Amino acid sequence: MKQKVLAALLTVAMTASLLAGCTGAPAGAAAPAAEPAGGADEAAGAPASDAGASGDKIKIGCSIWSTTDALGSQCKQILDAAADALGAEVQYVDTGFVADQVTGSVEQLAAAGCQGIIICNSADSEMASALQTCNDNNVYLAQFFRIVSEENSPEIYKMAQESPYFIGAVHEDEVENGKELIRILTEDKGCRDIGLIGWVQGDATWLGRWEGYKQGIEAWNSAHPDDPATLSEPQYAGTSSDGGRKAAEALMSADPNLDALIPAGGNGNPLLGTIAAVEGAGKVGEIAIVSTDFIPELGERLADGSMTAESGGHYCDPLIAFMMVYNAIKGNYPVATDSFENVDFPYIFVSSKEDYDNYAKYFVDELPYTEDELKEMAELSMPELKEKAAALSLEEVQSRHGN
Repeated sequence: MKQKVLAALLTVAMTASLLAGCTGAPAGAAAPAAEPAGGADEAAGAPASDAGASGDKIKIGCSIWSTTDALGSQCKQILDAAADALGAEVQYVDTGFVADQVTGSVEQLAAAGCQGIIICNSADSEMASALQTCNDNNVYLAQFFRIVSEENSPEIYKMAQESPYFIGAVHEDEVENGKELIRILTEDKGCRDIGLIGWVQGDATWLGRWEGYKQGIEAWNSAHPDDPATLSEPQYAGTSSDGGRKAAEALMSADPNLDALIPAGGNGNPLLGTIAAVEGAGKVGEIAIVSTDFIPELGERLADGSMTAESGGHYCDPLIAFMMVYNAIKGNYPVATDSFENVDFPYIFVSSKEDYDNYAKYFVDELPYTEDELKEMAELSMPELKEKAAALSLEEVQSRHGN
């Protein structure tokens, strides 16, 4: 009862914020948050929610940096398709990776009656507040594109393990991603003087990729001591195209011998600014560019040489988090109070227009999952869902769709 009262009071207090900050918000009144049937200290973990069992429409919130940029819009498209297939509802809050907006979004979505929330936070520190909000309001929570670092944030990691409502994290192996992009630059393209562009200091995904870049440089230099490669300290661009342009210009100005740039991510916009800076300097073909997060014009960029390689195609990552929360709400996935689910999700790497055109056919022109396949996914056990996530690839979609 306490939770319902709190949710009602917060709903009244924050209505204006919801109207200003949410996209895709429903026109009707918000459903009440699910209230578990038993206590949170049961041995099997969090009690199963009876939300959805009575036929009520399941409502899941999505805290995301943006629903309008290249990657964010693809995430929204697959989530909307899943919600439509399952008769559920998704409510979005765009946060811009601003810390107080990230934490505030979880409070807003809990107050709006979401029974579960999926979140792409920026820093681990934001998860402490998100976890507490969901614990206080009996709302299930899962991360996408992120996982709390056990090494860097042990207290928050422990809090996530012990939460009766935190299901787990769906994320990519960012260290391996970074190492592979460095391998492409050093081994395949012959680059030795590499400039690095980050987006937000302290962002967990950025830190993972940066570690991968550094490990990739160390591996190359260890194997080729007479032909070393260097990696600059990062210039930070934020998540804007203008920020990417300025960071790239600063790196080129500081190092006339620069032969590669890595705008590490941040939704694709810093990459666009980096390309513009290299074009403006007349150095297309002289400075290789690799990045993460596919942009719509990637095929053309690979064809004209303004891009060298890209990792991406991972926009179904939040779909897996959605399915985890959906099944927890349905009572199908018990939530442990001494651990959480860790779901690895694969990247797709492309380095030619032909590579990208093949990807676009199955991931852009159409979604990689049909309505029937999304319904089938919602019936999988947790181990089966993990297998489904790990299996996604261009070849797997081609096989599944009979092409």
